[in-house]
Amino acid sequence: MPSTSTSPSQTLLAVVPGLIDAGEVSAPCAAVDIAAFDYNAAQMQQRSKGLPIRVASKSLRSVAALRRALSHPGFQGILSYSVPEAINLAREGFDDIVVAYPSVNKVALRELASDDQLRSTITVMVDCVEHLDLISFAVQEAGNPGPIRVSIDLDCTLHLPGLVIGPRRSPIRTPEQTDELARQITARTELALVGLMAYEGQVASVADAESGIPGAVKRWLRTTSMDQLGPRRAECIAAARQHADLEFVNGGGTGSLDVSAAEGTLTELAAGSGFYTPVIFDNFADINHKPSAFFICQVSRIPAPGWATVNSGGWIASGPPAADRVPVPVYPAGLQYSATEGAGEVQTPLHGPATSSLGVGDTVWFRHAKAGEMTEHVDNIIAVFPDGTTETWDTYRGQGWTLR
Repeated sequence: MPSTSTSPSQTLLAVVPGLIDAGEVSAPCAAVDIAAFDYNAAQMQQRSKGLPIRVASKSLRSVAALRRALSHPGFQGILSYSVPEAINLAREGFDDIVVAYPSVNKVALRELASDDQLRSTITVMVDCVEHLDLISFAVQEAGNPGPIRVSIDLDCTLHLPGLVIGPRRSPIRTPEQTDELARQITARTELALVGLMAYEGQVASVADAESGIPGAVKRWLRTTSMDQLGPRRAECIAAARQHADLEFVNGGGTGSLDVSAAEGTLTELAAGSGFYTPVIFDNFADINHKPSAFFICQVSRIPAPGWATVNSGGWIASGPPAADRVPVPVYPAGLQYSATEGAGEVQTPLHGPATSSLGVGDTVWFRHAKAGEMTEHVDNIIAVFPDGTTETWDTYRGQGWTLR
């Protein structure tokens, strides 16, 4: 069942404001509750039904957080965002990295092709001959025979009459298309086909615990997606295996670990958001997580009775502009946005009964709508352990990395 607690723990509330008051940390800042982070890891491992989980780095965006995630049983390898990020992670010592999206970054591909250690560590994603040509050209420019490890991305969208539901990813949908692309890959000595990725985003990111008609429709969409996808995915996997001995078949996400594992076609799953458990997962029936990641802003002014304005706060999540992309103020409870200003880049006015307890300098805690995007606003994360001790985890931003 969904988590019933969305507020920061008493440990976080005791530690972080104290650091801010002492001038050791400035707000806005981010904090992670290690007890909740570890609890969520155990929950995901239990739902994976014995399949290993590849950690989605885009959802954590911190080397220290990735190391913590991979220290838990059942987690192995990284699913990264881009080739430059994968190269940075390989330089940090991670040795099993699959890039989840095709790259057209010629500079990064050439760097990958030029380095024996990187080529053995990183697998890149492809879904068309043009991607193969780019990688082959990078190998030629590097003057190195390769091979570059590649994985085919399979389309997992749900097709209904006149409607397509799910992430618009790969054009490879049928066993015939999979067979042809696999044949094109294996015909090139500079490439090695090692995997297949099949991410059912419309299942992994669609909540199924809502009530009424919207909830019923979403549950139907999830079930129908898996019923339609299962046989087709199995046929595509078989087509690819006619050409290569695949090391992995990856799929699933935090919101679908159990149903994806039960299908029986995958050799591994992927998850990352579940470690932080942002607001998007509050209405999933089978996710009993504890929110671990928060960002904290300070009250900078009291513009009128019943109002408190915090610095910053407008950390909007990607996706269709909508109310579910806005951070949720969770502590103190009962705060609401101004209908005319909303969550602002520089300041965020809040109103509600809880403002009566707030003064200039006090802290307000928020949860981000999605996971890793929160880290784009801070250089580091305050990692708070159950005994009240802390570590400083650099984010990608803090290390000067960009997701590109």
